Amino acid sequence: MREQVAIPSLTYVKRALAVADADLALEIAMMAGCGLRNGEARAVNVNNVVAKDVYRVDEQIHSNTHKPAKLKHRKTGEFREVPLPRSVHEAIERYAAQHGTTGDGYLLRGPSGCYTEPMERRRVKRLFENLPPEQGVGMYGFRHYFASNALGNGIPITDVAEWMGHKSIEETYRTYRHLMPGSITKAARILDAGLWEAA
Repeated sequence: MREQVAIPSLTYVKRALAVADADLALEIAMMAGCGLRNGEARAVNVNNVVAKDVYRVDEQIHSNTHKPAKLKHRKTGEFREVPLPRSVHEAIERYAAQHGTTGDGYLLRGPSGCYTEPMERRRVKRLFENLPPEQGVGMYGFRHYFASNALGNGIPITDVAEWMGHKSIEETYRTYRHLMPGSITKAARILDAGLWEAA
């Protein structure tokens, strides 16, 4: 049986955003608000805001090469579009206004150009020292928060799977089914009401 994922509470997400440095806070916002993987969030780019409420995910900063690369489970040039909550859009605009962008529109950057996984790791270590994580929660938990928030608010799992870039809906279902325990209870209640009304 698959181990359940550790999901931070909304309170912890808000505190992490307040405590983290500007770079890590933007990465957390992209993961918790848009469902991006770490490498995809490291590649956040102002040019990928394609509408006020849509963000296009078209690359990641690869963990090993530390350079832009194609998305996981996608061919070069393929992308996916995800919902862009107002608060995340504002975080992107705020970061761009305070820190600027590269010529290519990237927001997060490092000495070699890209904002790399080792840079992220150091910041996460600092964050967790200042704000001890809730039990079992790691950096990837912020992406899990996105799934929890979406599924908990009735967004279809098919949409969540697409936005998260999963290879198949089975992966999403196996990982997050436990976040939908009320769906069976709700269905039973609805079906029961329909049976009594028909009688």
